[in-house]
Amino acid sequence: MSGHAGASPPQPPGNDRGGAASAEYFVISVAAQLAGMHAQTLRTYDRLGLVTPHRTSGGGRRYSNRDVELLREVQRLSQDEGVNLAGIKRIIELTNQVEALQQRVAELGDEVERLRSGYRPDLTPPQRSTALVVWQPRNKRR
Repeated sequence: MSGHAGASPPQPPGNDRGGAASAEYFVISVAAQLAGMHAQTLRTYDRLGLVTPHRTSGGGRRYSNRDVELLREVQRLSQDEGVNLAGIKRIIELTNQVEALQQRVAELGDEVERLRSGYRPDLTPPQRSTALVVWQPRNKRR
């Protein structure tokens, strides 16, 4: 969405909560327009913790593409589904938790595959010996 007035230049990798290599950030007026709502609504949603935009060093809000999508989802849940803001906040929290758990499961699956592919029989624990040792007493002295 480059070319929007108020869009900031691409950010370094990892700054966008969506994980994009580079992400655009929008000032509140542009984000509100993209989400189809008033800027004051975005401020309210930020205050309630529904959406947490990035902040500039001066405290200005900067919304990512992911934030705008989340704002659209909040609006859909509220208007189309009749969910109140407390319910929407809980849905967002649970969705984030599920995404984090799915990521962790994927990481653990990768680790299992790495360990399986790196199986080395020479590093497996030794098997118990089946050798039998017979004890015989020393000859008695005469």
